Amino acid sequence: MLVVEDDCLAAESTLELLRVWGYDVRLATSGPAALELVPAFQPDVVLLDLSLPGMGGLELARQLRARATSAALVLIALTGYGDEQDRAASQAAGIDHHLVKPVEIDDLRRLLTRLA
Repeated sequence: MLVVEDDCLAAESTLELLRVWGYDVRLATSGPAALELVPAFQPDVVLLDLSLPGMGGLELARQLRARATSAALVLIALTGYGDEQDRAASQAAGIDHHLVKPVEIDDLRRLLTRLA
């Protein structure tokens, strides 16, 4: 699993939680860093913030979809943006699930369990 998050506290707490749940997790703090990491790591799931410096999460999602070597790649937005327009933009960019921060831990765990 890859977490793409530029906020250090959010990134570290998300990584720790996912590791406790047994996931092999890596972190990228920007879109370009994620694109560099993906070919070697090949995550099954990418949790991405939509407000990233330089390259936003929607553009990152489009590029991940274009470069994906597997149709099974799951993209999950973890974002502060949650209105209908934001959700539609996520879907148009190829994001499979849109979760609004602060994310309920149980909701995230149920979603990840369903994907496993």
